Amino acid sequence: MGDLTSRGWIIAKGIMFAVIVVMAGMGTVLHEDRWYRLVLLLICIWAACRFYYFLFHVLERYVGLDGRYAGIADLCQRLWRQRHR
Repeated sequence: MGDLTSRGWIIAKGIMFAVIVVMAGMGTVLHEDRWYRLVLLLICIWAACRFYYFLFHVLERYVGLDGRYAGIADLCQRLWRQRHR
């Protein structure tokens, strides 16, 4: 299996990591079983780390966002401004 090179699929993969974070985070709050919550917490932490890597490395290097950004809010503002030009 080769490397993922399509810009659209790379962004879709990043969005999927964000969805995993939200779903596993909600699961840790909603479930009673201690072991189930532990597994969900580990999944949430793993996906959050991957999403962070996606935001601050993959978008810059492989998707081609120009310049660096200070955080998630700065990234959202930049994307919003680019979309409305």
